[in-house]
Amino acid sequence: MNKLEQLFGQKSNNLITIYTTAGYPNLSDTPVILRELDKNNVDIIEVGIPYSDPLADGPTIQATSEKALANGMTLDILFEQLKSVQNEISAPIVLMGYYNQVMTFGLEKFLQNCQETGVSGLILPDMPYEIYLAQHKDLFEKYDQKVTFLITPLTSEKRIKEINDATSGFVYIVSSSATTGAAQSNYNEDFLAKVKSLGLTKPHQIGFGISTKEDVQKAWSFANGAIIGSAFLRVLEKSEGNLSDSIKNYLTELR
Repeated sequence: MNKLEQLFGQKSNNLITIYTTAGYPNLSDTPVILRELDKNNVDIIEVGIPYSDPLADGPTIQATSEKALANGMTLDILFEQLKSVQNEISAPIVLMGYYNQVMTFGLEKFLQNCQETGVSGLILPDMPYEIYLAQHKDLFEKYDQKVTFLITPLTSEKRIKEINDATSGFVYIVSSSATTGAAQSNYNEDFLAKVKSLGLTKPHQIGFGISTKEDVQKAWSFANGAIIGSAFLRVLEKSEGNLSDSIKNYLTELR
């Protein structure tokens, strides 16, 4: 069974997903970070594929992406690293990247690599769900890759329901219209309340602007889980080489 599917069958609320950029802070750090996140009981690990033009990402993730690319991170290296730890990680791993990256690599080749290295699903913010349903759904299912789509405060109620139906992973609820790493003051509670009232049938998590225990608990009051990205990357930046303690201490504070 797909690990995402298995997780959602066992745990429906109070999920924590942590985002980390592959190849950051150093090229060889990703396997270490994945092991530490799993050891500290993170529910889902989201691994960002570095990209030169990350449209949905704020300055923190952009900076880490640039650093990772400068470090030499490529998709081939990432898949090698994922393969090296796939038998050690129990948490589902979800890759977050951009549609063009995947299509350039070759969609079927990419999905096959995902399956062979223990990846459970994908988040491709710029892949329209209509394109997925019309052209790619069968291929994703062939390689057992769950797909997650995003909704924002600008997404219509009709489209939110359609995205809920199209999603096979979880619905990613963007907490504001800002980019990732924005201040908590942009947290759009009216939008989150509206989404909650719609009664989404797929697991749904809130991301963007979440960094503290209070943010996580607020997200849990509106959805099944909270996604932390920029705040975790800042922890890695300040780790001064001691990744294990930095990760453990931050996750302890979150809970």
